[in-house]
Amino acid sequence: MLQFALAGNPNSGKTTLFNALTGSTAHVGNWPGVTVDKREGVYRKGKERAAIVDLPGIYSLTPYTPEEEVTRGYVLEGQADCIVNIVDATNLERNLYLTTQLLELDTPLVVALNRMDVIRKGGGALRAEELEKKLGVPVVGISALKGEGLHLLMERAIAAARKKREAVTKVSEFCLGQAIERVRACVRQEGGRHDLFLAIKILEGDRLAEKFPQARRAAQECLASGGKQEPPVDAEASIADARYRYITETFSGEVCKAQGRGLRGKSDAADRVLTHRIWGIPIFLLILFSVFHLTFSEDFLYLNALFGIGRSVETGNGFLDGFLGAVYGESGIAAPGAILFNWMGAACDGIGGRIAAGLEAAGAAPWAQGLVNEGIWTGLSGVLSFIPQILFLFLLISILEDSGYMARVAFILDRAFRKFGLSGRAFIPMIMGFGCSVPAAVNTRTLADEKERIMTNRVIPFFTCGAKAPILAAVCGALAAQYTGVNAEIIVFALYLFGMAMAVLTVLIMRRTGMRGEVSPFIMELPAFHTPQARALFVHLWDKLKHYLKKAFTIIVASAIVLWFLSNFDWRWQYVGIEQSILYDVGTFIQWICTPMGFGLQLGGFGWVFVVAAVTGLIAKENVIATFYVLAPAIGALLPGWDNGEDGIGAVFALMQATGIGWQALLAFTVFNMLTVPCFAAAATVRAELPKGTFKYTLAFWMITSYVTAACVYLLLSAWWTAFPIAALLALFFGATSIRNRANVAKSQRAKALK
Repeated sequence: MLQFALAGNPNSGKTTLFNALTGSTAHVGNWPGVTVDKREGVYRKGKERAAIVDLPGIYSLTPYTPEEEVTRGYVLEGQADCIVNIVDATNLERNLYLTTQLLELDTPLVVALNRMDVIRKGGGALRAEELEKKLGVPVVGISALKGEGLHLLMERAIAAARKKREAVTKVSEFCLGQAIERVRACVRQEGGRHDLFLAIKILEGDRLAEKFPQARRAAQECLASGGKQEPPVDAEASIADARYRYITETFSGEVCKAQGRGLRGKSDAADRVLTHRIWGIPIFLLILFSVFHLTFSEDFLYLNALFGIGRSVETGNGFLDGFLGAVYGESGIAAPGAILFNWMGAACDGIGGRIAAGLEAAGAAPWAQGLVNEGIWTGLSGVLSFIPQILFLFLLISILEDSGYMARVAFILDRAFRKFGLSGRAFIPMIMGFGCSVPAAVNTRTLADEKERIMTNRVIPFFTCGAKAPILAAVCGALAAQYTGVNAEIIVFALYLFGMAMAVLTVLIMRRTGMRGEVSPFIMELPAFHTPQARALFVHLWDKLKHYLKKAFTIIVASAIVLWFLSNFDWRWQYVGIEQSILYDVGTFIQWICTPMGFGLQLGGFGWVFVVAAVTGLIAKENVIATFYVLAPAIGALLPGWDNGEDGIGAVFALMQATGIGWQALLAFTVFNMLTVPCFAAAATVRAELPKGTFKYTLAFWMITSYVTAACVYLLLSAWWTAFPIAALLALFFGATSIRNRANVAKSQRAKALK
């Protein structure tokens, strides 16, 4: 079976083309760096099947980051029968730089001229035939997003793969022609494959030269100074300049045709507002708040104040009243996300009631009824009830990603936070953390600086992922129910911003201590805005749904069973009440640990529930809400007038009543779960992405940061005057580190002077 490699610049449409050819569901985002490792699939739509490999995006075959190493290593190993070079037709001049390097390989090459639909829409005109004559390799115009030209592309790629191709270079026309031929001859003698490409790389001083000592000596002789007044040739700069000269002189007419009359006019006009030096960040915060308002607000439209419409609406039909009760809040219509949550919560309650009635009618033993009702189903429904709401949140965030807006966020945050030691490139995986910490951690491979990769992996969990969203929704909803006039979505929004602020603060601290260094440069072309494709959005949501269901029916169910067992059996394996259970003994034993954070010994009898929830959350953050669901009925059976609530919000509200926990400690509990060790899957991914031996320090960083921050939050909210000693300690720390850094710089300068 023939094997084809997809190679191109970041954000050129490689992954979209890969999905279209293979039917895969790889994540597609309208920003650079979505693909950080090679993906493999099979093309089955033609006369013969073919293996397709999606390589990470790369601007040049001179790699600087780990994912760029993957791409160059793959194309040089010669595993592909043909390379399909995806070229963004809307950005022809920049994309062809990589093409000039791929032409220097002996591997057959086909150029896929992508986004031709955008060219036509913008009034441009670009003929693939003209580019084919100038490049000397097959060129096919396609639209990966709309599936145009893909069959022809694969036909020509299969035909090209069966023919031998001779490598050519456009560099020798402008500089170093004789030097290239001399070094190339040496590479041939030393048995190097892709001798033309290797010769040029050796002249550039690439580390590939270490494998070819004879060719390296020849390159050094060719580049040596011809006299005392003549400096040595800067081969790397000369070769790069030659490539751009070739592209400019050969394709300037095509670039003008491609631009048309208004290809990026609307995007440029939007960018003048969205990336504005002053208004860019406020607009981002407003958009972010709108996302949370649409997801979590129980009073999205205040119809009661305007028209007297609210929960008082009743029809007399039980089903219809339940339907309307999920739609109408106390003051008007709930937000779409809240409506979905209410409907799913009602459905879970109905299923739970039928399960309980069926077990009772079947005469099941009390312990069996408790295991199924209060253990398995209660813990499972605690996660299931939040799934539609969290998927709606994912949908809104995916729209921002696919439209191209999140790339603008990275740009404006780079400009704002560079002085804190962060670059916009580091913010790309951080912002991806809003969806899931696992792909966000993998995306840190796009960072060239090792220290920046370590810091970014450490703070990615501070960007609240979808698994933590149910915690925020339940806690903030309970606070809104307890204290009238408090809007849940405003608290959620504030907590999301708090997580981002903590990321910036901790990076600043790391930059001033063990991670000192320069901020890496950030160069990224902003992609043109486009309307997200419904198919791509729903494929992404389907992947998230499968992920949630898999966790719900494995990790969450297993955790719920263990929790129920520990809360209903004593050390002698007898079926008892929760006050005699194993979990009660263990929980009360470790409860003191969380006292500085406000949910420890000061809560008395059942305060340990919050400690246990935090511990189970280390396995999977969804376990926090599942723990509340499982333990709430057992606690409620001991308290008169207990209201267990209908959902996660009701369970947290009821536990607030049972334990007497204040809003200050409840927020501290939420902050701890936001900042502490992420789920096992995310922690394992971070461990794989970090240099060997550094994960233990990252683990300590998560535990210490979350504990200290939650304790400070509790102190500040409980007694405002504690802000002064905390601020003094921070000032003392930063002052001491500044003095230490200046001393280290002075010491380094003295050492250089002595040399």
